Amino acid sequence: MRRTVSAALLAFAVVAATAPTAQADEPGTPASAEDTAQFTGIAQTYLQKRAEAVTARSAELPPSAPEDISPGLAEVLEADFAALAEQGRVLEGVNGGYSRAEVDLLVDQATVTGNTATVEVTEDTKLHYPDPQPGEPAYEEYSLPHTLTYAKTLDGAWELTNDQARVDWTGPAPTTQITQPIDVPAAPDSEAEGDKTTAARTENDGLDIPTDEPDPTSGYDYTKMASYADKYWKRANSGYRVYGNDCTNFISQAMRAGGWGTTSGSAVSRTDNKKWFYGSFTWTTSYTWAGAENWYWYANKHSKRTRALSNVWQMGKADVLQADWKRDGIIDHSMIVTSRTSNEVYLTYHTPNTHNKKLSTIVAQYPRAWWYAHRT
Repeated sequence: MRRTVSAALLAFAVVAATAPTAQADEPGTPASAEDTAQFTGIAQTYLQKRAEAVTARSAELPPSAPEDISPGLAEVLEADFAALAEQGRVLEGVNGGYSRAEVDLLVDQATVTGNTATVEVTEDTKLHYPDPQPGEPAYEEYSLPHTLTYAKTLDGAWELTNDQARVDWTGPAPTTQITQPIDVPAAPDSEAEGDKTTAARTENDGLDIPTDEPDPTSGYDYTKMASYADKYWKRANSGYRVYGNDCTNFISQAMRAGGWGTTSGSAVSRTDNKKWFYGSFTWTTSYTWAGAENWYWYANKHSKRTRALSNVWQMGKADVLQADWKRDGIIDHSMIVTSRTSNEVYLTYHTPNTHNKKLSTIVAQYPRAWWYAHRT
């Protein structure tokens, strides 16, 4: 029997917070190379421990807070790590969980104001799957920006006092952040057209549920769709703008790369769900291009370019999965299948930027969502 992540864990928002540190009014100055190296080392150790908390290594004992952390933050991290370790144990029972974590760190900017430093970093993490077989994804990976705050101690050393991860995502959270997707309307528009098809079932009885692969006679190139997602999951294609809620914009790009042709359209017709087009400006781009709810109606009802699947486990490469987190009839998020095996589906998406995350993990983390699976 599959286990699901408890509501208590999902409600545990992993955003470390301490008492605010007084800061001067003057603008910060660029940190020295020596200070930047220290900031980087502290952040690397901290984020590596955070990622390791969800792996099998933490099954017996969650990692303790690292050194060079303020007492207030250390107290918060003890609770964070315990919650992440519990999530790791749950996922181990669902699908084997993760065997190890690998964290790379890029410092984007580091400034110092008096005895306080603000450091912008991007965390690129790989959570390795246990015993992947040839041809299967070896890990889930995500890219997540952080704003880190440091304070100088009495002996002149720096210690980390706060980590503010960018939690403005509308999709499944990075596995090292236990929180719900942000509660915002589907962008850029969320106007519905009536009742949708019945939400897809999530029961996975293994081989008892057939895998209905995409139709090769459709004229679309599913390999190109998935390859596009593999290429641009982390670094956006400069040929397109990036939206605050970028998931469906990313999906539309992948569909276009695989052969979906755009329709005619203009600023006047951009709200028409029968249209699907991209322009140089938001006002010359259709709502169906970047709005999850609108994309559903164009793809499934008006263009018939997708066909609804009754079970999420029927999805094949380049199929699209959409989620209604709140069960309010408005779709919030879109994802694309970039790989699948006989018993697992791997999804890739933007907001946050995530690659090859297991469907079984997502369903376990969000058991109350309504899912809409599209055969593309």
